[in-house]
Amino acid sequence: MFKVQSHQTKTLSWWYKQRSEIDFEPSYQRKGNLWGDRDKAYLIDSIINGFDVPKIYLTDFTIVNSALNEKNLSYSVIDGRQRLESIFAFMGDKIPLNNDFVYYENPSLKIGGKYYSDLKMNYPKIIEVLEEFNLDVMSVIADDVAKIKDLFIRLNKSKPLTGAELRNAMEGIIPDLIRGLVDRPFFKTNIKFSTQRGQDSNAAAKILLIEHRKRFVDTKKSNLDKFVNEGTKSEEPEIYVDSAFAAQKIIDSMHEIFESSDPLLGAQGILSIFYILIRDHQDKQSLIRPFLEVFMRDKKINVDLSKLGETEVDQAYITFDAFIKNANDSGGLKGSYDILNDKFCDYLRSV
Repeated sequence: MFKVQSHQTKTLSWWYKQRSEIDFEPSYQRKGNLWGDRDKAYLIDSIINGFDVPKIYLTDFTIVNSALNEKNLSYSVIDGRQRLESIFAFMGDKIPLNNDFVYYENPSLKIGGKYYSDLKMNYPKIIEVLEEFNLDVMSVIADDVAKIKDLFIRLNKSKPLTGAELRNAMEGIIPDLIRGLVDRPFFKTNIKFSTQRGQDSNAAAKILLIEHRKRFVDTKKSNLDKFVNEGTKSEEPEIYVDSAFAAQKIIDSMHEIFESSDPLLGAQGILSIFYILIRDHQDKQSLIRPFLEVFMRDKKINVDLSKLGETEVDQAYITFDAFIKNANDSGGLKGSYDILNDKFCDYLRSV
């Protein structure tokens, strides 16, 4: 069952009242709140001043309910999440108009920076334009998540989505396993790098690929996408589940080792190296974070000295720094890991 048709015409005011009946986080969706407040307010500017707004696609469970409706709501967002969140944020008094807003019908009105509630009280005709705006919504009737994901990818092929966001919507067992790893406490509390564009999913995919191959391999976008397609075609999905289970055990250990929003985890590129170090030295886990603090401190000192032209530097740190800049290449991963592992062995002999 798969059909796309126009939703009955409804105003923004109607959709705002329905907001609690919309699932903004189905599995195929990218993360919300990617737009800054200025971009959100610019969408409101466009609506008030009569510009077009692209179509929004919703899975419509009011027409036909299906097993896809896990949260028992009326709708789920396929495409248009940022637009809906922006509209609801403004109508919920969470963001104001931009300070440089110009109302084309009467440019003399100085209403930039004002919130919805203020405008509704003092400029009701302007708010009426917003509330009565007819949002162009497409109802998608489906009972197959693969068709929903395919539609999402087709709608977004020309948009600047990250590889992780598109990979999340691909078919097969591996995207599900990656989501399972990202849901572990480590990715929720310990990492310090941004996750707004699926960086956590990207890091988890690299770890899963390396764990599954049992060696360092290239982890570029093309390699990760091939890995996902491989899982889709495989007649032995249990081998990927086994790899994910093994990865989960180490990732859970990492949660115990690292601090909340740990400064050692400020970049996703080094995560795979730390993962292998912890996997290879599970009996020394209590010493790993203290060692990494010393290692990263000494690396910075030596790299800074090298930039100043000093000759008395430990070249291992300079080489590590060069390798880690190519952390998506198997050579860069193995080279940086070998240095890190050697330094850890030296550290163990000194404590």
